[in-house]
Amino acid sequence: MIFNSLKNTLQELVSLLEAISIEDYTSSCKALSNATIGEHTRHIVEMFECLLFQYDSGIINYDLRNRDFEIQTQPSSALNAIKSILANVEKQNKELVLTTFLDGKQISIPTNFFRELYYNLDHCIHHQALIKVAINLSNCIEVDENFGVAKSTIEYRKQCVQ
Repeated sequence: MIFNSLKNTLQELVSLLEAISIEDYTSSCKALSNATIGEHTRHIVEMFECLLFQYDSGIINYDLRNRDFEIQTQPSSALNAIKSILANVEKQNKELVLTTFLDGKQISIPTNFFRELYYNLDHCIHHQALIKVAINLSNCIEVDENFGVAKSTIEYRKQCVQ
């Protein structure tokens, strides 16, 4: 189920956050337009938080993220936020409406919780790939070769080896 994959992916991020220094977490990476690992982590966290916090209302708007500076500057704050996500993510599927502004107009798109959860999982993996770029350039810590790699790509690579 999606919950297991999501938990495994977020646990990879937790392991990274437990190993990284604040200096490496907050250092700009030129290859990522001077973004930091902390900024990418904050973005991951806040997308999940939007989905979970807005679940009850049934209207999801990712534009209404908190943009919590502490999450992007303190790995411990990011860890606490991820642990909260992991503790609260297993919800029932239900119909939702995704709202956003596109080209100056508000639009609404029918969706559901599992679809948005999958979107957030895929989005998380994408940002973990960017985090991996920063880590590989700085050589600050070791990360698993599959960190930031889509599950379908991992499975494809396994088939190619056989």
